[in-house]
Amino acid sequence: MITGLDHIAIAVPDLQQAIARFAEDMGIPLKGTEDVPSAKTTTAFFPISGTQIELIHPLDGEGPVAKFLEKRGGGLHHICFSTDDIEADMARLQAKGYRFLSEAPKPGAHGTRVAFIHPKSAGGVLIELAEHPREHGE
Repeated sequence: MITGLDHIAIAVPDLQQAIARFAEDMGIPLKGTEDVPSAKTTTAFFPISGTQIELIHPLDGEGPVAKFLEKRGGGLHHICFSTDDIEADMARLQAKGYRFLSEAPKPGAHGTRVAFIHPKSAGGVLIELAEHPREHGE
């Protein structure tokens, strides 16, 4: 089941400049950065009020975010919802006609498993579902 807004992702052509904008200019503390080879991105996370801003930049100048930046420039890339059962949500949404960019979840940042809904089946918005690893004892 979808449980909340996980993050809002912004594609940026210059990661260091964007980090400075959010950390120094806006005063939002940087949680950290992480390379996500499966998505060919470098990410920076800024937690804020129960969600996060995620800056995404092409890793080694390749991948879907590089193509996005070439076509559109920097800006809002996707929204991400947390889920406690990504396979069940994928099946439920596929039954309603949503198309996913992959058949199964893929590895994401922070040990998550993620899947993206094609924007053509979601009103023009790229939507990500993310299932976070369960903590021991849950």
